[in-house]
Amino acid sequence: MLTPESAAVIRATLPAVGGALDDITARFYDQMFSEHPELLDGLFNRGNQASGEQRRALAGSIAGFAAALLADPETRPDALLSRIAHKHAALGVTEDQYTVVHKYLFRAIGDVLGDAVTPEVAAAWDEVYWLMAGALIAQEARLYQEAHVDPRHPWRQWTVAERREETPDAVSFLLRPADGGPVPPARAGQYVSVRVRMPDGVHQVRQYSLSNAPGEQMRRITVKRVASVAAAPEGEVSNHLHRTVRTGAELTLSAPFGDVVLDTADTPLLLVSAGIGCTPMVGMLEHLAATGSGRPVRVLHADRSPADHALRADTRRIIGELPDAQAQFWYEQDAADEPGARTGLMDLGDQDLPADADVYLCGALPFMRAVRAQLLQAGVPARRIRYEVFGPDLWLAHAEG
Repeated sequence: MLTPESAAVIRATLPAVGGALDDITARFYDQMFSEHPELLDGLFNRGNQASGEQRRALAGSIAGFAAALLADPETRPDALLSRIAHKHAALGVTEDQYTVVHKYLFRAIGDVLGDAVTPEVAAAWDEVYWLMAGALIAQEARLYQEAHVDPRHPWRQWTVAERREETPDAVSFLLRPADGGPVPPARAGQYVSVRVRMPDGVHQVRQYSLSNAPGEQMRRITVKRVASVAAAPEGEVSNHLHRTVRTGAELTLSAPFGDVVLDTADTPLLLVSAGIGCTPMVGMLEHLAATGSGRPVRVLHADRSPADHALRADTRRIIGELPDAQAQFWYEQDAADEPGARTGLMDLGDQDLPADADVYLCGALPFMRAVRAQLLQAGVPARRIRYEVFGPDLWLAHAEG
């Protein structure tokens, strides 16, 4: 895929470019938004920009793609590309936007690295960019075709049939198509984008996992209100939904996307989550129950307290419906309020984990890193561990392996 000449240049310059990627992407976004402020209206999330998460995710994906090409020039890093393509499809990213990104990204590379960007260096990194962009464009075109979505018009109106308070900070919305049409197909574990108009008139988008069985005639999303912490602003979309959306309102949703989906094997399942990371797991459980699955299932969940554990009653109910399922919960406080729960952080040291289990992992990055290490130590192969990140995927460059 990568020419030998370009590979030699990338190998020589990757340390310098990789080390400067934070500065490059910061300049890239500043210049692009300055000249194209419309991109902040419904495509790029302002919270992710303010926190730096989007910048770090872009830098990690470029460096990860380049490093993967050097490691095996004949093989694309499909896991990385698939994750990005699904995120893009859920936002309605179009092919022409890659040209806009290229323009400002390479301008930023030149600004930051200066004379070090010789014509040979620029040509080599240009090749990397278009290899990555071309692969993403192809994957996204396939995703749009499979979902019967026109990327120029990716949104659909849904009516809130019910608003359900789950915890003080989590609320579920049960949704049906406002046009009365059929519910689009989905797979357990997928998410939808929710697009809302903020008080200043700018549209903002956030992804939320489907927390019910994908075959049902209504969609359910469960939204945790993201509070401001230290210098990080509060979650614009989550707080807007909590404060303003009631039964009878309409929400704007994308079709379902996401590549961390429940497989159809009959191997044991291990569903591991923390906090609001329980939502895709409950959607998977609902699907297993709806399809009469007999797979052995272990649900492991960690939370602040039973009162903060969203969808806890649903989880218990479904565990009771499945023929071979069990759950273990950990709470930092008030664990005595939930029969059988343990106090403290999740500790898998005394858990009997089947080595042939397919593992699905969702929660904050520190939690997932810690639990993944415990799973590997327990003998679960890395290839069997799949994870979902809420927001930009900051783990892409180094989560595999």
